[in-house]
Formats: sequence, C-alpha cells, structure tokens
Amino acid sequence: MTTRLEHNLGETRYEIYSDDVLAGYADYDERNGVRDFNHTLTVPEFRGHGIAAQVVEFALTSTRADGFKVVPSCWYVEKYIAANSEYADLLA
Repeated sequence: MTTRLEHNLGETRYEIYSDDVLAGYADYDERNGVRDFNHTLTVPEFRGHGIAAQVVEFALTSTRADGFKVVPSCWYVEKYIAANSEYADLLA
C-alpha cells in the first residue's frame, strides 16, 4: 500500500491518498496569514489506521513552511496540537 500526501490549493485542503484512493483530508480557510483548520475527515474504510494524524501532521508542517499561523477550529486538529507540542508555536 502506498500513501501520498498533497496540498490541494484549489480546494483549500490537505489530502491523503492510499493506493491513489482519497483516504482523508483536512480543510482550511485562509485569511491574513492564518489557516483556520475547520474540518478533518477520514473516509470510513480507512479509519483506525492513523490517516487523520498523517494528514494533519503534513498540513501543519506545510503551514509552518509557508509562514502561516493556525486556528484549530476542528476538534481533531486542536487535539493533535495539544498532544504534539512542537506545533504549539503555530497557534494564532
């Protein structure tokens, strides 16, 4: 099984694919140097395999590299940042 992570600028979301099938994503709105992550979804058949954690880690790392701050409106992103303090500096 191969995993691919992408930043889909057109849909303003980060996506994760498993064998070229969309397995999950993290949606955001972007304004004034801040990305508000408002929804994270794992497709039901991929749940329980750490898909959400992988896509959120990728999204936060990419957001940092792009020079943005984060608002974690999505409960999962908020929980992920709380559990992974290396991303706490991203909070707006």
